[in-house]
Amino acid sequence: MQYYGIIIHHSACYSINGKGYDFFIAKNGTIIPSSDQTDPLYIHICLEGDFSKAHSEFTSEEKEQLFLLNKLVMRLAETFQFKPNELFPHTISCPGTFFPWSQLVISSEDRYH
Repeated sequence: MQYYGIIIHHSACYSINGKGYDFFIAKNGTIIPSSDQTDPLYIHICLEGDFSKAHSEFTSEEKEQLFLLNKLVMRLAETFQFKPNELFPHTISCPGTFFPWSQLVISSEDRYH
């Protein structure tokens, strides 16, 4: 199966409703895979939380979530042979205006994480 990248969601998205993603990363660090494929072209990952509100500083749970997202993206990109930086927002408002895109350090060259 050929995927073209990853779509990022947050759980505050009105269209999620407990489905619509291939992997869910909970705040406690649990990664829950979906039993059904969401999209034949992209892998969808949902992070628990609401990134539409400004954060002054991320909690340790949120930092762990982002670390796990980085690791999951690298593993999926390697498994399905696409570039790990092929990350896209679900919509203009999802995963939220304040989603920390700059915190995603995705590089297969230096294996930062």
